Amino acid sequence: MSRIAIVGGHGQVARHLLPLLGALGHQPLALVRRDEYRAELEAVGAAVGLLDIEQADASAFAHAFEGCHAVVFAAGGGPDGNIDRKRTVDLEGALKTIDGARRAGISRVVQISAIGVDEPVRDDAEPVWKAYIEAKRDADVALRGSGLDWTILRPGRLTDDQPTGRVDLRPSIARREIPRADVAAVVAAVLDTGAGIGAQLDLVSGDTPVDQAVAVLSR
Repeated sequence: MSRIAIVGGHGQVARHLLPLLGALGHQPLALVRRDEYRAELEAVGAAVGLLDIEQADASAFAHAFEGCHAVVFAAGGGPDGNIDRKRTVDLEGALKTIDGARRAGISRVVQISAIGVDEPVRDDAEPVWKAYIEAKRDADVALRGSGLDWTILRPGRLTDDQPTGRVDLRPSIARREIPRADVAAVVAAVLDTGAGIGAQLDLVSGDTPVDQAVAVLSR
């Protein structure tokens, strides 16, 4: 059994991911800001640790990761229109995750990003959207240059639809939708198999079963 820390452990993708990891024989550690989430997360088999992404420093991240074998960065600043949180959560949270993993001696990091963030942002783009894209882009750049065993997954527009178990997982794909549950299934699969190290992949709904899509990454 490996212990896997999930930064942003009460997020919408993370809540799908936790029971999937448990079913695969891993121990998920949901890192959250509020202790009030504990009962809900423990009910799906997760251990729970407290970590305030915005207030904690890299050493606190490292402490939270102690005893873990891998880390997932699944946090996001939310849709509340707060530009500052795109920096403090989506970017700085990712940077502290990278630094904290390195300090804790953890090499495996999976980061959930967003499709198309390397494309130029229009000058007239809505400011919060622009800040979000730039934060995700810079976080991906940092992880690619970290020297860790990283995988970056860039899903298309996330939905709450029921999972299909079928995806399109490639370095570059046209923008489409994908259920959050299918994103979680891909995260669980790359962690369980060790596939996708050093790969940055777009992820949308498709025709290929998740296990087959991930297995291709090991070839």
